[in-house]
Formats: sequence, structure tokens, C-alpha cells
Amino acid sequence: MDRWQAMRIFARVAETGSFADTARHMHMSAPAVTRAVAALEDLIGARLFVRTTRSVKMTEAGTRYFEDCRRILADIAEAEAAAGGSYATPTGTLAITASALFGQMYVLPIVTEFLNTFPTMHARTLFIDRPVNIVEEGVDVAVRIGHLRDSGFSAIKVGTVRHVICGSPSYFENHGVPTTPADLKNHRIAASTSAWASPEWRFANEQRVTIDPLLQCNTNDAVITAARVGWGLTRVLHYQIGPALLAGELQIVLSDYEEPPMPIHILHPEGRHAPAKVRAFVDMAAARLRENRLLN
Repeated sequence: MDRWQAMRIFARVAETGSFADTARHMHMSAPAVTRAVAALEDLIGARLFVRTTRSVKMTEAGTRYFEDCRRILADIAEAEAAAGGSYATPTGTLAITASALFGQMYVLPIVTEFLNTFPTMHARTLFIDRPVNIVEEGVDVAVRIGHLRDSGFSAIKVGTVRHVICGSPSYFENHGVPTTPADLKNHRIAASTSAWASPEWRFANEQRVTIDPLLQCNTNDAVITAARVGWGLTRVLHYQIGPALLAGELQIVLSDYEEPPMPIHILHPEGRHAPAKVRAFVDMAAARLRENRLLN
């Protein structure tokens, strides 16, 4: 058995969840794909898939082996690319994920610049407010806000974000400026009901204020709009109001009471063996995010 070919077949089945799709993609017969995976299971001494008439799922051993296979196959592809002189040329499709609003505001302009710089490249974005499993969802690069768990991925810090209280100049002129977190109980509050929202607003030195918002909105865009037109105060991540701050439409208050900022990292699972497309994008993204004064 050609072990390298068997690993390629196994990895493709793991990615597609289908023996038939793998056979079509690799121009093989379905029985040949089945035999290759079975031979690999015999060689390893562990079952890699649980197969039913309707689905193919990896076992725990299969999941671990898949991660190793991806790394080994990437090393082989890198060696072949280097030998062929194409190591330094980004090729293929790059998949990038970030939270929804941050992705749209700060990552998408970098993606379009990257595509302009490398016109043969393609890109796919996944801007969504939920945890994304980079390996399972086929993502090359992730931009993450918050403290990271030890994942074994390469991580580059590129900035920080803060939780801030903000309102418009007209609101402060009409209703005054809060000077302590406790003062928020005397102000009109617009609050988000998104998945990450909480009625308890936290501040430095373990201070906490439970708010009673008169206006609840299901998006951050809506509460920012309410604050910008002078209706009341809201609490968001400061990057979300960057354009409004620069335009003078919003002002931050209670900055002396803010919690420590959260880091922004660029993550990718390939480490020093990352393909050219990942290295080129990470270099560009790190430079652009670090030079953004709203994030640093």
C-alpha cells in the first residue's frame, strides 16, 4: 500500500464526510477508496471512521490522526512547492474567520487588499459571532478577540479592544456626564441582547453595575445608532464605534473605570510550515491591524 496516497484518501474522506465524493474527486472507484482506508486502519490498528448507511464520522483516534495527516501532507506539499520554485507564491483559496462586525469593519478591507495584491488568489470569509473550529471548518486564518486557550496554533498579537460606555455630545449636554459606574442608574441605557451580552456591566477593581435598560436591541448596530442620535448611553467594544468616535458623533465616558483591555490575535494552525498564502496574508493583516490607532 502507498501510505502517502492512503493518507491523502483518508484526509479527503475526513474533509468531505463521504467515500463516494472522495472517489469522484480523486478519480478512483468507491471500492478502491474503501480498501485504502481499511488497509490504513489495519496498519494503524485503530478504527478511523464510524460508517452507517447515511453518514461517515471520524472516531476519536481518527480525529487525532487527521490532524497529524494534515500536517504531514502540508509538509510534503511544501517540499514539492519549494522544489518546484513556487514556495513563495500564494496560490489557491484562503479562508478567513473573525467576529461579524470586526470582520466587516477591519478584516474585509485587508482581504480585498490581499486579493488586489495577489490577483490569482481566491478568498472565503466567515464573519460570525460564534466560536469557529478552525480545523473542522477548513479555515486557514482566524482573527480572535479575547484571551486564548492553549490550542497549539500559532498566535500573533496585533492589538487590543476595550469595553467602553459611550453617548453623543447632545445627550451629555442634556443629561449630564456620569462620573462613576453607579451614576449609570440615573441615565437612559440602550443595551444589546446578543449572545455575549449581560445585564451586569463590569468595571475595574471588581465593580459591577446591574443595568435596567429602557431599550433592548438584538444587534450592536442598533444600540450604537440609539447612542449616536442622542437617545441614551450604551456599552460596546470600542472598535465598533471607531468611525463615530473619529467623526465626533460619540464620546467615551468612565474610561478610568474600564476593565483591562482584551487582546486581538491572528491565529493559524500551520505554524512555521504555513503555505505561502497564509504567510502572506498574516504578514499583511498583522501590519494593517497594528498600524490602526483604534486598535492600539
